[in-house]
Amino acid sequence: MTIDWACLDVGETLIDETRVWAVWAAELGFTPLTFAAALGAAIVGGEADRSVFDVLEVPDWRSHDAAVDARYGGFREEDLYPDARRSVERLQAMGLKVAILANQPVARHPQLLALGFRPDVIAMSAELGLEKPDPAFFRRGLELMGDPDPARVAYVGDRIDRDVAPSRAAGLRPVWIRRGPWGRLKVDRGHDAAMVVESLDEFVARVGEL
Repeated sequence: MTIDWACLDVGETLIDETRVWAVWAAELGFTPLTFAAALGAAIVGGEADRSVFDVLEVPDWRSHDAAVDARYGGFREEDLYPDARRSVERLQAMGLKVAILANQPVARHPQLLALGFRPDVIAMSAELGLEKPDPAFFRRGLELMGDPDPARVAYVGDRIDRDVAPSRAAGLRPVWIRRGPWGRLKVDRGHDAAMVVESLDEFVARVGEL
């Protein structure tokens, strides 16, 4: 095996984000279908996820952050993809170290631990003061892992713009997991992922190919 670390994103990699987007729709007074259509339009158009609020003409969406967070209540068991926890455990049983590094609020760190994740390294962007796709995010992540050879680290995420392209630029081995809206709608034939998978179960089964 040529990698020592499997580094995992959170949204649409470990966590199904359907519920949080539904909470945003309810808070802003839109049906889930209308909100999902606007989000899909933003993704296909190559825009950032927050541009969904431009599509829906909600310029003050930041003022709803606290209300949405309260209604969402953090990660729950029901938000986990079925293969999330077992895949982390299987990777560790295979002798790989596992890191969870993602663009998320500070509170998601203890919530993931409460859901039973026991990675070797875990940090959210709000803790680091750095966000993907900033190259410094990946440099800091490697520091937390003990500065391994980046070529021996796989980074698994659902987005080409925030996961695949910047992790490749940082020297890591990018793995594109094609689930969630960015994995299914943003079909980028020019991506440079080292591997493309449909699930974490598939990644575990094929990790030796890296």
